Amino acid sequence: MLLCAIAALGLMFAEHRFTRMDEVRAQLTTVVAPIQWMVSLPSGVLTWGALALSDQRALVEENRRLREQLLTLSQRAQQMAHLTAENVRLRELLQAARRDDMAYITAELLSLDSDPFTHQMVIDRGRRDGAYVGQPVMDASGLVGQITAVSAYSSRVLMINDASHALPVQVTRNGLRFVVQGTGHYERLNVMHVPDTADIRVGDRLLTSGLAGRFPQGYPVGRVVSVEHDPGEPFARVIAEPSAQLQRSRHFLLLFPPPPPEPRPGEALWDESFTVVEPPQELQR
Repeated sequence: MLLCAIAALGLMFAEHRFTRMDEVRAQLTTVVAPIQWMVSLPSGVLTWGALALSDQRALVEENRRLREQLLTLSQRAQQMAHLTAENVRLRELLQAARRDDMAYITAELLSLDSDPFTHQMVIDRGRRDGAYVGQPVMDASGLVGQITAVSAYSSRVLMINDASHALPVQVTRNGLRFVVQGTGHYERLNVMHVPDTADIRVGDRLLTSGLAGRFPQGYPVGRVVSVEHDPGEPFARVIAEPSAQLQRSRHFLLLFPPPPPEPRPGEALWDESFTVVEPPQELQR
């Protein structure tokens, strides 16, 4: 160290006194440059590694945040799709209800009956909402059924495809009237007692006829999908599919059809313009 110190002092004194030492110093700097680079290499490697690790850590964190954001946005998109579909169904329900300005309330499905031999469901409207036994229930596509039991906050609905349910219908094309009965299957309804010569075809639309006063007239019930004629039988076998989406609908309308007009006191129940003709005396005897 003493020799190095003496050499350093000598070099500094020579550089201060002699101008030719600048060239010598430049040559020595060139010779020492690789050594300086080798000495600074570990420090550079450590600095580069630290930057690389920090950048990778930042990228990993950013990737995690983007994944969380994508999951959140995907969940919101699914909710929006569900709300959009529900809004469309509700709009269809409102459009379906604009028939003679009939009063109605909306309802939502609570549960389906677990008994495989019955087709009933429970909705979230009850006595406090004005629901009553026998009230028609429909969805955006057609008639679903009628209420058979009412509690304070819910009601039980017998669906039209239940084997114990029947209702009068009318063919839109020609006005023929029949009775449609459930079969226990969601996709089939039986059109009962259709004469073999009746003018009914595949594709005919069946609407409620309004007879018996239970269901209002003109609401879709089903569409004829099969007509089979047996030469040895007086009646044809006619199958229809329900118009309502019985397996998919979750929102419904409870209709409030107007009550049938009651005769005023003293008013005859028949048209008085008709004349009662007495039978001849031969027939009376």
